Amino acid sequence: MAAAVVLAAGLCVARRAVAVAGPRGVQVRGAAGVTDGNEVAKAQQAAPGGAAPTIFSRILDRSLPADILYEDQQCLVFRDVAPQAPVHFLVIPKKPIPRISQAEEEDQQLLGHLLLVAKKTAKAEGLGDGYRLVINDGKLGAQSVYHLHIHVLGGRQLQWPPG
Repeated sequence: MAAAVVLAAGLCVARRAVAVAGPRGVQVRGAAGVTDGNEVAKAQQAAPGGAAPTIFSRILDRSLPADILYEDQQCLVFRDVAPQAPVHFLVIPKKPIPRISQAEEEDQQLLGHLLLVAKKTAKAEGLGDGYRLVINDGKLGAQSVYHLHIHVLGGRQLQWPPG
């Protein structure tokens, strides 16, 4: 069953295509509860578990550039290329887990580590007043890249409910 997992640390977000100025002049979308059709379309076309490398595996092997915020033996953190909030970064495991629903018991320590890294990076990015963690799972959960990743969004008042 596809699902979108939303974890909140004080604030929440929904999306719509209204641009507002974010940090360093980046355009981001405002929050009003409207789903971004382009993201849904990408999710509908994404190939779960395909043999082709994902954009994240290409970032991990450095064949694609990224604005990297943190890296250790288990994970990589980088800014989202299409931010949905003034601060929007992704936390990805180096281990290729396609979906959260495909994580195994043996991944328990890694999954906890990803959450702690998200927390530490959020603090370093100045999100002390709150932020949102999102994990999309499967086609109906609007997962567009089949490599597990945690979205961390913040930097403004986020809204509820999400899409």
